[in-house]
Amino acid sequence: MLSEVHYLIRSKADGRYLTARPSEDTSGYLLLFREHFDALSYLNTHAADLANRFTVESLPGTQLGGLLKRWGFTGVAVVTDPLVPKVEFLQHS
Repeated sequence: MLSEVHYLIRSKADGRYLTARPSEDTSGYLLLFREHFDALSYLNTHAADLANRFTVESLPGTQLGGLLKRWGFTGVAVVTDPLVPKVEFLQHS
């Protein structure tokens, strides 16, 4: 995952990243997409009326660990199918 480029969804209003919380007692998992168009598909499918409030950013895999630590995320949630959605949760160590 370090050599890849990941795509994230970020709020234009407050700069926060879109996250998933599998339960209320965990901090968020950063949603990652493998392609820019997957992130756009996710927004347009699940939040079409709010899509203009978000932007898609790219992040090199080499910067992922620092971002997780800085924002205090539990790990990442890799979206493998943006339409269903199908998500794989990976805990940060």
